Parts: sequence; structure tokens; C-alpha cells
Amino acid sequence: MVALAYHCHCSSDPDMLQDFCIADLNAATSVNGFPCKPDSQVNSNDFFFSGLSKGGSTTNVFGSNVTSANVLSFPGLNTLGISMNRVDFAPGGINPPHSHPRATEIGIVVEGELLVGFISTSNVFYSKVLKAGEMFVVPKGLVHFQQNVGSGKAQTITAFNSQQPGAVVVPLALFDAQPTIPSTVLTKTFQVDERVVHDIKSRFGS
Repeated sequence: MVALAYHCHCSSDPDMLQDFCIADLNAATSVNGFPCKPDSQVNSNDFFFSGLSKGGSTTNVFGSNVTSANVLSFPGLNTLGISMNRVDFAPGGINPPHSHPRATEIGIVVEGELLVGFISTSNVFYSKVLKAGEMFVVPKGLVHFQQNVGSGKAQTITAFNSQQPGAVVVPLALFDAQPTIPSTVLTKTFQVDERVVHDIKSRFGS
């Protein structure tokens, strides 16, 4: 009897078969990104992006703002498997617990002091207060957050190994989903009175 060996070569992204593939955002999304624009329509501007040069408004319930440089805002990233975010924080602001289902995240604190933490699938909480110049990494898909614990503004730049990492923001997913999650599900989940659930939903617009 002959023993057979099975080998699997697994990769998060397929190898590229061209130099670049500038996304045609007017076309339907394919399985792995957008169709390419014809080379005749590609120009230098497709490879440059200034969207992270300025932060957005932090005047909101969380006191933070995420500016994304993913394939939707920077079509030159199509098929390259990378993207970045800029996150600005008001004093006390938080980038609330969330996860990126399609990417690992690495970041560097540019300004201020941030408490950065994530929770493993074993419910172990890992965290540290970071200052400007210090870095962090969050494994793919794990729930994590950053909170400004300094006296002034804070900012971080994060990078992902996906052109479109996605984000599931926990409070919005649970309390501002459309259509709404039944209150009975949330009261049972959090072991609270239905009035508490309705109060939280009202804070997020549901």
C-alpha cells in the first residue's frame, strides 16, 4: 500500500499577475477586489492619496474619528492587500471596541497617550498605555479598542494586510443594526432590564 502525502499551499492573497490594478469603482465588486481600469486610463494620481493628511471631526459620541485609506477611497490599493487608517482622538475619546474580520492591524501612536487593548478568543485581555513613537499589533478578527488617556489630543496611524479590512463596531452592531436586533435578545444577553436596552438604543439613534 502506498502512502499518499497531501500538501496545501495556503495564502491570504493570491499572487499578482500584473504590476497594478487600479480599481474601477463604478464596476461591480468581484470576488477579490474590483475590476481593473484599462491601462490607458491610469495616471500618476492613481498612486497617490492625501486623505490622511488631515483628521476628521471628533465632535461625536465617541470623541474620535477614523479616516480610512482603503480601496474605496484609494483605488490604487486594489489587489495589493494593504490599507491604512488615521484615527484622531479628542481628550478622553475612544475608538470603541471593534474588530476587523479580514485583517491583522498594526499601528503607531503619532501624538498623545493611548490605552490600547484587545481580547483573545480565550477571553484574556491584553493592554498597555502607549506614547508617541510606540507601536501595537492586533491579531486578525479580535475585538480591540484605543482610548485617549492623556491630557490633550491623540492620534494613531494604523495599517492592515487587506485592501478592505472591514470593521464591526460592537456598540453599533448590537444597538444600531438595521433592522434592529430584538430587545429580548439583548436583555437576555446582557442580563438587564428592557428599559436599559431601549435607553442604549436611543443613544445610537435606534
